[in-house]
Amino acid sequence: MKRLVKITALLIGAGGVLGLITVSLSPALRNIMLHDARFLVKMRRDNARDMLPAPHHPQPLTWKNDRITAAWLGHATMLINFYGVWIITDPIFSDQAGPNLGPFAIGPKRHVAPALAIDELPNIDLILLSHAHFDHFDMRSLAALAKRNPQAAVITAANTADLLSGKKFARIDELPWERSVTLSFQNKPLTVSAIHVKHWGARWRRDRERGFNGYLLEYAGHRICFSGDTAYTPAFAKLSVSGGVDLMFVPIGAYDPWIANHCSPEEAVQMADQAGAQYVFPMHFATFKLSNEPMAEPLKRFQQAIHPDRIAGKEIGDTFMRP
Repeated sequence: MKRLVKITALLIGAGGVLGLITVSLSPALRNIMLHDARFLVKMRRDNARDMLPAPHHPQPLTWKNDRITAAWLGHATMLINFYGVWIITDPIFSDQAGPNLGPFAIGPKRHVAPALAIDELPNIDLILLSHAHFDHFDMRSLAALAKRNPQAAVITAANTADLLSGKKFARIDELPWERSVTLSFQNKPLTVSAIHVKHWGARWRRDRERGFNGYLLEYAGHRICFSGDTAYTPAFAKLSVSGGVDLMFVPIGAYDPWIANHCSPEEAVQMADQAGAQYVFPMHFATFKLSNEPMAEPLKRFQQAIHPDRIAGKEIGDTFMRP
């Protein structure tokens, strides 16, 4: 028989303290509840501060269609012009990352505003969604993008398309691991391949069937890689064998204590090296406070681990044009 732990807590209502409540929980459930309680307390304190403006403001209307150009809009949201094809990854423009309760959202508040607002974006051709976590699969942002970009295609991980029900995009493709889909833009094929990264996909605690992807994109003789959210994995090494990539977007934050699901900055560089990436654009840091490491630490460690000539960007709003 499993040992139960008794927890006594204050029951608080709109009128103040209503009394005490005692419940019996398993040690595992107790630890989960304590973690969630601590997170909520930290989030409440964090949400009291003001949100800073993005350090830089990209100018996508000036970008040329004969090259790869990318700007970091915040967190894992990258705006990319891939030889004339406009792509956005894991779009989140909301002030908070979390579930919506009517007009309100519950979750961490942005430290820095998006580098562009949705109405400043060009017409989007392709939306890449790596997985269903709230900070990567933001329903408010996707609804706004669908309204403005009904022509856009969406590629998402396995067992996540149901979340897009009612969103009127031109097409929605679920892409299981190691599978590819080819779309046509400007009468040329663009192939997207799903990479089996090391993460997890549940949006809630029980929907563990949802997938989680990194992506390789091939178009006009060039290749870029959006690695999504991942711990260290050797899965990207095969990209080097097949020709490397021009530009790779790698996550570098939220590793303390979540190193089993989020790579360290040094591991991000190692994966980019293994992929044969010429240039590396760090992301997934400095936007939401999701872990214990200081907000400035991931970039500092990333810069120490990579040759400076390969760094495609450092701050939210930075724009990179591949030479």
